[in-house]
Amino acid sequence: MNIETLPTSWFSFFKTQMAESYFASLRSFVEEEYEKGVCYPPKEQILHAFRVCPLEEVRVVILGQDPYHGPGQANGLSFSVNDGVKFPPSLRNIFKELESDLDVPIPISGNLERWAQQGVLLLNAVLTVQQAKAGSHKRKGWEILTDAVIEHINTECENVVFLLWGGDAQKKGRKVDTDKHLVLTSGHPSPLSANRGYWFGNECFSQTNAYLKSVGKKEINW
Repeated sequence: MNIETLPTSWFSFFKTQMAESYFASLRSFVEEEYEKGVCYPPKEQILHAFRVCPLEEVRVVILGQDPYHGPGQANGLSFSVNDGVKFPPSLRNIFKELESDLDVPIPISGNLERWAQQGVLLLNAVLTVQQAKAGSHKRKGWEILTDAVIEHINTECENVVFLLWGGDAQKKGRKVDTDKHLVLTSGHPSPLSANRGYWFGNECFSQTNAYLKSVGKKEINW
């Protein structure tokens, strides 16, 4: 994991985390996994969410679980896929809700870097995964790091919108200070949740922009 290319704000945070006892074993685990088999995202994109969204620019946090585990999908941003890749079901449902909520046409590309560049931190709880094995890198230390990321944003930033989709995300974000930030919860956009009525109609995108506008921040061009 190369932190040298991170923005200064995240570089300082990661330097602090590297001094923690869990980080050395996490780093060793990731190195070994990438050496012995195919893992996602590509090694150089593991920290891509932080590279394209500096701490001081974070306006929204969208929390996912772990990266897509199919070839060519994961690019280091939660729920995002590379240009030209078919939309996974969760991403398609995200776009459907966006279309319903803000009348934004479903885009051609599922690459969400355009969101990240506007201050949307697309964070997964676990930042790597073995090919074709969802959840294979859970409980190896990533959760400790990403808990620290959320706590750091909670402490250092003001008026951030946390979009917590599904039970896992809601548990992970339960320590966010709701006096300082807006927390919006809903079901997960996966078909299992969405088709049971827990996702569609949550209007999280319009609520996010309304809040950002109310606190004098620029709205997201979703």
